[in-house]
Amino acid sequence: MKRAKAQSVKAQEANSLVESLQQYFVSQLNETASSKQVQPFKKVEWFRDEGLHGGGVRYEANNKEVFNRGSVNVSQIHYDDDSNRSLASATAISTIIHPENPYIPSIHMHISWTEMKSGQGYWRMMVDLNPAIENEADKVLFDKNIQNVTSEVYDMATEQGECYFFIPALNRHRGVSHFYLEEYNSGSPQADFKLAEVLGKTAIDGYIQIFNQTIKKNDRVADDDYKKQLAYHTLYLFQVLTLDRGTTSGLLVHNQNDVGIMGSLPAQIDKTLLSSWKNRVLTPQDQLVQGILDVLPDESLCVINEEVKMALAEVIRQHYTSNPQALGMLAQGNVVPETVGNHK
Repeated sequence: MKRAKAQSVKAQEANSLVESLQQYFVSQLNETASSKQVQPFKKVEWFRDEGLHGGGVRYEANNKEVFNRGSVNVSQIHYDDDSNRSLASATAISTIIHPENPYIPSIHMHISWTEMKSGQGYWRMMVDLNPAIENEADKVLFDKNIQNVTSEVYDMATEQGECYFFIPALNRHRGVSHFYLEEYNSGSPQADFKLAEVLGKTAIDGYIQIFNQTIKKNDRVADDDYKKQLAYHTLYLFQVLTLDRGTTSGLLVHNQNDVGIMGSLPAQIDKTLLSSWKNRVLTPQDQLVQGILDVLPDESLCVINEEVKMALAEVIRQHYTSNPQALGMLAQGNVVPETVGNHK
């Protein structure tokens, strides 16, 4: 089985970019973890409509001693053969790394190019640093690196990131550094492509620097800090499943990559803690939280394996099919993308 590529030159260039970032990040992670990593990241391929409309490749972390959970996913979906759709293609890298060491922050990065049949298109760029245990020096280093290469849009992007990654029910943000550009098109294709490229490379390099510095200083971890990490991972799952527009949209568009789309979920969460947040969300999202709780294992320390991921994906699809108005309660900045609508 083969994955057909999008015909557009812009989509092909975007695909080359995200594949290059994927290979670079995976190689850096493998090298960073080489002292403990017995096996490199595992390659997993998936197909959209048996490859007719594309698909993707993700690399999954293979060593639990180093990574609690890790996924570096590249995908390209296209509808060159379907004149009834306004969307030509969507090309993206979406990655989340949750280290096993609680002193090393998690990182999320999403960079994508969406192109319409009209020839118009836009970028979506997100980079955010997500520590279980905050370290101001890590935040300063990460923010400074990003600001240095995105100076003209940095203030706008961080403002939007602060909005997008805020969790109203818990009155806090998911992480400490939030860069977010939605439907970005400056009018200069070359400049926008370069921005996407340098943003991805800079985020990877900064994160690897933080990873290396932290793991050398923190070989021993206190039990209380593992508990803090578990609580944070619970918060991360809560934000992704009840607020994240990208995850929800991906699940509503198709069901052919549920495990990959849910690749951002940590390996374990605290079900008791998650349950305590149910009454903090507005209706009908309380029903969504209950649906999530219903399919999780019946134990306080819940393992989020592939079977659980697929069950959670179905809960989300059913919830928004029954409550389409709840899509308006998802996270957003100043611009709300028509991701689901574009695929119809």
